[in-house]
Amino acid sequence: MTALISVIPIVLLIVLMMGFKVSGYKSAMITLVVTIFLALCAVPAMGIIPAKYADVSIFGITIWSVVEGFLKACFPIILIIICAIFSYNILCETKEIETIKAQFIQMTSDKGLLVLLLTWGLGGVLEGMAGFGTAVAIPAAILIGLGFKPMFSAVICLVANTVAVGFGAVGLPATTLANQVAASGVATPEELCEVATFIILQLSLMFFITPFLILMMTDRTKIMKNISIALFVGCFSIVVQFCCAHFIGPETPAILGSVAAIIAMLIYNKLFIKDENPADEVIVEKKKFGLVKTLKAWSVYGLIIFFILISSKIVPPINELLNNTLVTKFDMPVIGNTFKFGWLSNAGLMIFLGAVIGGLIQGMSFGKLMKLLAKTTINLQKTVVTICCLVAMAMLMNNTGMTNDIAKGLVLLTGSAFPFFAPLIGSIGTFVTGSATNANILFGKLQATAAADLGLTNPGTFFGVTGNETNWLAAANCAGSEGGKLLSPQSIAIATAACDMEGQDGDIMRKTMPFAIFWILMNGLMVFLGLHVI
Repeated sequence: MTALISVIPIVLLIVLMMGFKVSGYKSAMITLVVTIFLALCAVPAMGIIPAKYADVSIFGITIWSVVEGFLKACFPIILIIICAIFSYNILCETKEIETIKAQFIQMTSDKGLLVLLLTWGLGGVLEGMAGFGTAVAIPAAILIGLGFKPMFSAVICLVANTVAVGFGAVGLPATTLANQVAASGVATPEELCEVATFIILQLSLMFFITPFLILMMTDRTKIMKNISIALFVGCFSIVVQFCCAHFIGPETPAILGSVAAIIAMLIYNKLFIKDENPADEVIVEKKKFGLVKTLKAWSVYGLIIFFILISSKIVPPINELLNNTLVTKFDMPVIGNTFKFGWLSNAGLMIFLGAVIGGLIQGMSFGKLMKLLAKTTINLQKTVVTICCLVAMAMLMNNTGMTNDIAKGLVLLTGSAFPFFAPLIGSIGTFVTGSATNANILFGKLQATAAADLGLTNPGTFFGVTGNETNWLAAANCAGSEGGKLLSPQSIAIATAACDMEGQDGDIMRKTMPFAIFWILMNGLMVFLGLHVI
């Protein structure tokens, strides 16, 4: 019963957005109010408040959880969204988007391969380096610039932004998970590699299925060609990502795997795609561009990727310097959590720097750039409200024990069949919080505890790779969390903002729902088979 009451905010949000077609920001506001009411009135009666808050006022927990949510929403999620859309608006203002559009068309005459390059290739690189919505916002904006419909652009970018999520932001979700389940609280390099490898194994089929789905969504008339491209690109992706995870760790699989996928697409295009006219909606006059023109057009995105890359863990000295400079820490009264934000180390700043410097290179004055930034921010005000309310709801559900109670209820309900449902818990975590990292923080330890309760603590072999059963089950949380991204209202809010589709959140959710269900079922099957069959 406590789990059923705890799940009310999630059900209400889905019903409002999908059933009654209430706009995203209104649904989020209503759901936050209902969650606050449940926290103040129902939670104390249910007795699910975490032990550390046993002697704390529920009113104080509620207020400071909402404050914590607003802070986490603004820094860095909203900051990244605004800067990502700002970078695209600069290209539209300077007309350099036309050059980028033309060059993408000239990479391949095949519409499906073009979409795959942008969503699976470029999107995967952006997710691997920055995360926090960049892999949806930037490719979706470019697709619309190429002439694709906004709904198509939003949905296909959400579908594509799945496999890479567990290794987004230079492996942050997977690293967080490994630390959560490590006996010492800090995972060893070997444990990091083991958890990362297990995530790749559990997602292995999706390396082929997801590109195929992207291609079929783009062009359903060429089934055999779509199968061959998906197999070709998927092989490159999974081999590189498996090697990165197994031998290096969680930091590089998404980045190097996506680069490998781009190379595979270009090779396939060179070997097998005949020169043919692109679809009507993406016709762009073909012409040659000089090096200077190309560098100028790509200066915004090129600099964004450069700044993100040099500030990441790939360049440890710079990463450590930025992470320890101008860091704001704020200890939350009552709930005892600490809000931490690095002003120099966040992806939002890197996108902003790349956008501004690129805009200057493309001929805009600093004053015009700031006016465009202000206009972009004003146009995203509903998205800001949506995300603030959703993250506040997530923090409130977490701090009052509601989210954990949902997971415990599922464990009790499923019993020995729990491994099949383990990815669903990760999906719930991402749906509520909008973040695979937060989902792993919420439920990573719970998965390890469930493994212990089920006696899954022994060494084993999973699809030919040896490791610990506990880590295998914990990895399911991260693999499942990627399916939750498809339905997360925060991810959908980013897509609606990038595609200028305010108020159509429910329509997008309806279209991504079948993909999310399929993803979770496939993950559950792989986790179960790995434990009990193969």
